Amino acid sequence: MAAEGGISEEAAVESLVTLGRLTSHHGLRGWLKVHSDTDPRENITTYARWWLRQGEGEWRHVDVLEGRLQGKTVIVRLEGIDDRESAAPLIGAEVAVRREDLPPARPGEHYWTDLIGLRVATVEGTTLGTVRRLFETGANDIVVVSDERPGAKPGAEILIPWVAPDVIVAVDTSTERLVTVDWDPDY
Repeated sequence: MAAEGGISEEAAVESLVTLGRLTSHHGLRGWLKVHSDTDPRENITTYARWWLRQGEGEWRHVDVLEGRLQGKTVIVRLEGIDDRESAAPLIGAEVAVRREDLPPARPGEHYWTDLIGLRVATVEGTTLGTVRRLFETGANDIVVVSDERPGAKPGAEILIPWVAPDVIVAVDTSTERLVTVDWDPDY
């Protein structure tokens, strides 16, 4: 089966990047609230086609008919969803787009998905672990690193603020697959 752009449906699914999730109803006409990980958050509505998945289920694509910022909330109307009843099964679904649909990252910027799994080491060369995830705070983003130093407790994590270039000194997503930090892991 072919997806848009002449690529197979399987290839489209393999290239997906998660950008948010559907969180609840908005009104009676099938609109849904969206938790968006894009910056600014309403940018998620600029993609004409989304891929949705509930839990570990199959991805399926849906066209975005309308979307906008409503106060501090992003709301969206999707093709074929025109009342609360048809919207209900979508609540909690992950929202993704094809990687090819994302604009290229600007120099010095990175998509979070590209940082997951990178090794993290200090400027002195001490390996701390690998990037597990990132999250946003009011002040700055935080990199969560699995603590893989000798003697670390199983499951321990190191939280490092994404403050470039003071803390995040260098990021190599291609050859070394390494984030170099100026950070005391015992801080």
